[in-house]
Amino acid sequence: MLLPHITVFFLVVGTSRSSDTIAVHQNISDGQTIVSANAKFELGFFSPGSSKNRYLGIWYKNTSPQTTIAWVANRETPLIDTSGVIKLDNQGNLTLVNGSGKVIWSSNSSATGTNMNLVAQLLDTGNLVIKNGNETNNEIVIWQSFDYPGDTCLPGMKLGKNFITGRETYQTSWRSTDDPSPGEYTLSISAVKGEYQQVYIRRSSAIKTRIGPYNGVSFSGRANYAPDASPASVSYVIVNENEIYITFISNSNTTTLRTVLTPDGKLEILQQKFPNTEWILISTLPVDYCDIYGVCGPYGSCNTATSPNCGCLKGFELKNSDDTSPDNGTSVCRRGTALDCGPGEGFQKFSSMKLPDTKNAVYSSNMSLSDCAVACKNNCACTAYANPNITPGGVGCLLWFGDLIDVRVFPQNGQDLYVRLAASELSDLHASFHRKKRVVMVVTLSIAAVLTLLGLILAFYIRRRWKKKSYVEREGRPKNTLNKGDSSQIGSAEVPLFSLAKISRATNDFSVDNKLGEGGFGPVYKGVLEEGQEIAVKRLSRSSGQGLVEFENEVICIAKLQHRNLVKLLGYCIQGDDRMLIYEYLPNKSLDNFLFDESRKSLLDWPQRFQIIHGIARGLLYLHQDSRLKVVHRDLKAGNILLDYQMRPKISDFGLARMFEEGESEADTKRVVGTLGYISPEYAMKGHFSVKSDIFSFGVLVLEIVSGKKNKDFVHEDHDDNLLGHAWRLYREGKPLDLIDECFGTSYSAYEVLRSVHVGLLCVQHRVEDRPDTQTVVAMLGGEGSLPSPNKPAFYIQEGEINSPSILPLLSSSVNGVTFSQVDGR
Repeated sequence: MLLPHITVFFLVVGTSRSSDTIAVHQNISDGQTIVSANAKFELGFFSPGSSKNRYLGIWYKNTSPQTTIAWVANRETPLIDTSGVIKLDNQGNLTLVNGSGKVIWSSNSSATGTNMNLVAQLLDTGNLVIKNGNETNNEIVIWQSFDYPGDTCLPGMKLGKNFITGRETYQTSWRSTDDPSPGEYTLSISAVKGEYQQVYIRRSSAIKTRIGPYNGVSFSGRANYAPDASPASVSYVIVNENEIYITFISNSNTTTLRTVLTPDGKLEILQQKFPNTEWILISTLPVDYCDIYGVCGPYGSCNTATSPNCGCLKGFELKNSDDTSPDNGTSVCRRGTALDCGPGEGFQKFSSMKLPDTKNAVYSSNMSLSDCAVACKNNCACTAYANPNITPGGVGCLLWFGDLIDVRVFPQNGQDLYVRLAASELSDLHASFHRKKRVVMVVTLSIAAVLTLLGLILAFYIRRRWKKKSYVEREGRPKNTLNKGDSSQIGSAEVPLFSLAKISRATNDFSVDNKLGEGGFGPVYKGVLEEGQEIAVKRLSRSSGQGLVEFENEVICIAKLQHRNLVKLLGYCIQGDDRMLIYEYLPNKSLDNFLFDESRKSLLDWPQRFQIIHGIARGLLYLHQDSRLKVVHRDLKAGNILLDYQMRPKISDFGLARMFEEGESEADTKRVVGTLGYISPEYAMKGHFSVKSDIFSFGVLVLEIVSGKKNKDFVHEDHDDNLLGHAWRLYREGKPLDLIDECFGTSYSAYEVLRSVHVGLLCVQHRVEDRPDTQTVVAMLGGEGSLPSPNKPAFYIQEGEINSPSILPLLSSSVNGVTFSQVDGR
């Protein structure tokens, strides 16, 4: 959990101790600290936020924010002044004593035996241990802070239950950022013997969110979860007769993770890459409405892609409107036909699902899926079955008995669920499927014939009309424009319309604290919908004369585009003079926030940058070729590449995009729009644009990603080259690796860097026909073959060429970082 308001009052007061241990009769006062052996963690006193209370805690040393608290001892009994003292007595009990000598916190631990050598030691894992280190017992740990977690789980910490001692360990949120006392929320693993492993976030005793079940790799049930081929940590689930617990360990010497349960009940997973001090939020839960536990009731299925989100599984029907779930008041589903354990009963397969709550399920680890089906079929009480194990060749069988609770659709990382249905329901489903298939085929063929005829007539008519229009009439206003106050065309875009009141509530009435930034057409705010989903709201500035056209263009354009490397439009709002676009919220903001910031650029290592280059290329391929429309973005730049929880790129800001009709591949305009440094020469000087204009911008972006330098601002100190010219010069001299960002040192793949620079130079060639198309770019980045030699890039100024007519138009433009328009073509 990031704690931006926590302050530590003693960092300059008193002295830090070089030792990582506290010996018997060695007292530590407020103002002194204990540092772990490798100076990773620190133990001492702190005051959170604006609070004046004092707490004994452990925090990460040298991180951002400066004090990232990992553990608190006296959560419920704070000190009210700076008189606190830590003592370790000769029985192995660690105590915190106030100024009047009263013990306000104790480890309640004790050691037995003779010749004891008791010490309390702060380990480099962040674990505070009390141990007896005499020669006979070889350092027996008698108490450790890892057995008493707070809101934070660290690598190596166990969450679970010891069946022998009865001790259960779980995360508990802070009450607020100013108060570390136990809050309303807890996170714990299901700790009942025989119950399949899953994790719950509870508010008091009520389940709010369920994570899981365990799929053999990690806990499923996370909308923003995607398995990584080389994760920074490895999770383990240990189940035996004595205990059940989950833990994770670091899988890298350069990366560490921690999980935090926030005061508002969210689980955050944060990552730190050494030597950087900043924590990056890579995942959070809950994310959306469907993460609310059991929100659709028994046999209901939640799907964020539909409206309403709740529906019944096939074979089930909605009960009467007055029949509601006792837990959350939502409508619930029932079987269309009751089960009778007849021979005709069978199972309907549901794909891409979050498996139901396993509280009423039985697990067998050695059964195949076919054996699982037989076992469920032979037991009349069995309502569903599945194999929860997603590992290659993994076996296992979950059998559900009773209602299926908390099911949702996961298009990307869901699993198969087989639900028992009556014979009549199965036959109806099969018959309905075949009827629909026949009807669809007949209707499709009929519509295709009619549309073909109409298309030919329409094409002939449009061609005649197009020839009659003047150039000015064609370019005076972009396609799909919206007259002020008219939302008829946007309404056909099939995206939800949000009310101004709902967006205002989500953004706290557009509070300055929620403002993420400001673009050419207005400010952008972070918001949280009532369902819990985080959003980004782009609010059109009322003073923007151009913005109405771009607003409609972006809604109509992006609403028809769905790709993992394009930002997702969730809806729009039009009320009076207010016009807003509602997007998915991406916490890591835009690529330029990392790439051109000296303190943050090292957070993007080379594998991530190469992944970002690939992702942008795939997004462009979808826009240019694979989508229903051919779209030219016209403003591809680092500021318009957003990064999700896993630093995957998403192309955003389609306000300047142009959609091409079928058969079109290029166009001309008098209204040149874009950003200096990324605009292709034919577009800047002649108003001529095509997909190759985006390819040029992509090439600039690739060279910026490799070098960490901004093309518009880069001027080489020795020969006055811009970034394109500098890359070209290094390529000709056989030194393209010199372009690599210095923050990498030697930690990069020379082959990948060389290929990226080569592809980037091919994309920024002056002649349009010399640049590769998007499909070729994707193939070159992913292939291993030889590449053609690039020609001189556009806007490359050699000595003696400063007055070249081909570059004067660009040099005469104002040099700034904003989007510009109304540049007359030549």
